Amino acid sequence: MQKTKDQLYDLIKDLKTKDEFEKEIKIKSKEYEDLIDENIIAVLIVDELGRNTQNISKISSLKPKSESTIIGKIKNINQSRKFNRKNGTTGKVVNLEIEDDTGCCGLVLWDKDVELVKNKKIKIGSNVKVINGYIKDGFNGLEINIGRWGFIELEPKECKNLIIKEEKEIEKTKTRGKIVNIETTRPFFKDDGEFGFVTKINLEIKNKVKQITIWDEKVKEIQKFKKGDIIEIDNIDIKQRNGLKQYHLNKTGVIKKI
Repeated sequence: MQKTKDQLYDLIKDLKTKDEFEKEIKIKSKEYEDLIDENIIAVLIVDELGRNTQNISKISSLKPKSESTIIGKIKNINQSRKFNRKNGTTGKVVNLEIEDDTGCCGLVLWDKDVELVKNKKIKIGSNVKVINGYIKDGFNGLEINIGRWGFIELEPKECKNLIIKEEKEIEKTKTRGKIVNIETTRPFFKDDGEFGFVTKINLEIKNKVKQITIWDEKVKEIQKFKKGDIIEIDNIDIKQRNGLKQYHLNKTGVIKKI
């Protein structure tokens, strides 16, 4: 639940009087042409004074339908695109990936924030702080959106100690097992603006269930199979991220029924 400006003032009342706080809110409100709610401006003021750190979430702890503040590094940027709203106006959106030391999720910028990417103020490797982002389920998993009540801060001071654990491919392997389930296929935009496709399957292997992420043309191949089929998959890419193994099947993979 978003705190009110009065609740936020309690975090800095030893640093500013209430009148000083309210005056600064009015000044910043004019700077933003009254486009940002006073409660959000209060968050920014508290954040600038270093009193908002207790509200920073780790990416691994994010939950859909909630608001969170996170700090991370930009891992990937897709091509921005335009879309038409129902009211006839045109909007802009760009999808990015952001990561911290616990994981990775999508980051969605809308309209004026898209210019931060176009002007290269945000690029791959940039450190950002997303304040009051809205968490939702996207095509490729959880994503944090900067909407009406959100704000993005570039190269925040907290990022000085940010350490990202690298993802690395450690081996390729072959496995066989029984299909437990095949998830619904999801489309996504690639860096070149083209559509890609992804799905996940769960395989029961020696009484254990392993999840494998399947990409692009292999998504079409897996649709030939059904729950309960015994299959063999060759050339699975195994990647290690934050100490955990992830299994991916790309174009070099082979799927066959046993």
